[in-house]
Amino acid sequence: MKIFKQNTLLKVLSLNSISVAVSFVLGIFSSKIISIFLGTSGMALMGSFRNFTTMIKSVATLGISNSIVKLFVENKEDKRELSVIYSTFFWLFLVISTLLAILVFAFATPISSFLFYTNQYTTPIRFFGLLLPFMVINTFWLAIYNGLEKYKSIVVIQIISNLVIFVLTAFLIWKHNISGGLLSIAIGEFLMVVVTFLFVRKDSDYFKFDLQKIMSTKYLNVIKRFSVMALLSAVIVPMALLFIRNGIVKNYSIQEAGIWDAVNRLSSFYMMFFSSGLSLYYMPKLASIHTEKEFKAELKSYFKIFVPLFLVMLIVIYLARSIIIKVAFTEDFSSINELLIWQLAGDFIRIITLAFGFQILVKTMMKRYFLGEIVFNLSYFLLSIYLMKKFSVEGVLQAYFYANLICLALVLFMFRKLFFKR
Repeated sequence: MKIFKQNTLLKVLSLNSISVAVSFVLGIFSSKIISIFLGTSGMALMGSFRNFTTMIKSVATLGISNSIVKLFVENKEDKRELSVIYSTFFWLFLVISTLLAILVFAFATPISSFLFYTNQYTTPIRFFGLLLPFMVINTFWLAIYNGLEKYKSIVVIQIISNLVIFVLTAFLIWKHNISGGLLSIAIGEFLMVVVTFLFVRKDSDYFKFDLQKIMSTKYLNVIKRFSVMALLSAVIVPMALLFIRNGIVKNYSIQEAGIWDAVNRLSSFYMMFFSSGLSLYYMPKLASIHTEKEFKAELKSYFKIFVPLFLVMLIVIYLARSIIIKVAFTEDFSSINELLIWQLAGDFIRIITLAFGFQILVKTMMKRYFLGEIVFNLSYFLLSIYLMKKFSVEGVLQAYFYANLICLALVLFMFRKLFFKR
């Protein structure tokens, strides 16, 4: 117990593990519901919509979380300056999200044809467009909580939101099949806003700032650097996944694409624990350090605590994979058993890469960030197209592993002076 009290990273991870445990269990049950009622093709269609909503939401927020954390850490003692920062963020992202919402609503029909190979699912897309500005406000609030290091509030918000969304998803899929499943993705985001708002009202003292009708040029420049970086990820990552999925459908079937989506979904459950823990602890910590010596100290802690924990978890998941797959999916998804090893290996390499990736992000090393994102996603896409022709879905998962290896080698080369400095 003493080591948990002394080590902030372990405290955050242990606190966050409660939220992730709830999300993991709910995710397993929701996967079971999807696999029973919608099958492999439904899994693929919901995966496409999630990729699309992630992309649009990321474009609408444009690095808001990362830039707020950085600016809050640097100005947390100056209330007046924080008001200027908050006002700049609020008005800028409200305008961006409103414009995007109009575009999504107007082009719902062609978007539906691209994502679902039919234009009959325009309603969930339009719902998502209408609710987009509220989702941006929710991201804004959570970023402030993160900057304040109110980890408990964030965790409780996540738990309540996930419970409410699970009930909604189960009900809509049961009542309306695939249309209900797609609609639950759009409405679920809005329910998160409602839950967060209840906490913001309770903690109103932390959110009292003068919402001025101004946008500071000084902070717009900081936002611009994060936004350019976020825009690249917002577009290139989900688009790569959408094109890979379309490639599987074209060369094999939508059922095979559903198998691949199921593996990605399973991966997202356990990756959530570590990625959210890193966002809560590692990113604010890196934002507050300024020397290579301090960064090396954080790296040492990361590889001493974080990486071994992740490896143990992956080993447990691999050994228990048959049970997990049986509980989470139906017999139609049994081939995941042989495919999962490539995803687990790729995720392990990815976690090692993130030790340096967060530093690149927080310190806005734009050239390194662009190069890393482009190299990973381009290699993932090209290797997927090449290997899927030989090994079907397994080839795509192999491509994920190799792309992560390439990205790790690139990142280690970028930070070579950190280890070999004379």
